[in-house]
Amino acid sequence: MTHRQSSEVTPLPRTTSAPQRKVFLKGLVIDAYIGAYDYEQNAPQPLRIDLEISVVEPTNPASDRLEDVVCYNKLMQGIKAIIAEGHIKLIETLAERIADLALSHHMVLSVSVRIEKPGAMEEAECAGVEVIRVKN
Repeated sequence: MTHRQSSEVTPLPRTTSAPQRKVFLKGLVIDAYIGAYDYEQNAPQPLRIDLEISVVEPTNPASDRLEDVVCYNKLMQGIKAIIAEGHIKLIETLAERIADLALSHHMVLSVSVRIEKPGAMEEAECAGVEVIRVKN
């Protein structure tokens, strides 16, 4: 009997005591059509996005296989796709959509999404929101 290597991902434990790691994107700067005010409707604004995700480790944490990890490049592409869908009034809405994107991955346990709008107010360096979501 020969051993066949499976291309399937091994099911992972869901308990909080399972080994975990953090995956993050820090300082993703992207232009977005965002804002509730009239003057924000016709021009993109820069956003700075930080994303931190708690991930349950695969059974073999050193497998060196992209299928066994949460890929931060795919997350970035997903964020770009959400922004490309069109104008969003509130950064809170964008933060929730990004959190939902991250939580849709089977390995993700929780996510923190922080979005800053540099220059949103003259008196402040930036304004923003941070949401923290945990998968049940």
